[in-house]
Amino acid sequence: MSEPRAELSAEDRKLVTLARATRARTGAAEGAAVRDSDGRTYAAATVNLPSLRVSAVGVCVAMAVASGSSGLEAVVVLTDADRVAAPDLAAIAEFAGPEVVVHRGDPRGTVTATGTAGA
Repeated sequence: MSEPRAELSAEDRKLVTLARATRARTGAAEGAAVRDSDGRTYAAATVNLPSLRVSAVGVCVAMAVASGSSGLEAVVVLTDADRVAAPDLAAIAEFAGPEVVVHRGDPRGTVTATGTAGA
């Protein structure tokens, strides 16, 4: 992912708002939101149970797949980490292709990097 942040579209700012609210509501390590190719949005937080561990992006991708989505247009991940986890990028690319735009931001919702799932 590139470090320079691009100006976010109104649709991508909505994803930031959804990811931030979901993360804040649950107190999870990460919040994520995606927009599918039909314009539907999905937001999720990290699931960290003794018997189940799924990243916020993993939950979003699973929700999109389970809803019959055919792909993703954009992803936002809010995290303290300095990069989006490789397994998350791989899941995005496998489901929707390496060209999907991925924005990474801090927990407050400030986007600090933008790239693609394949970069």
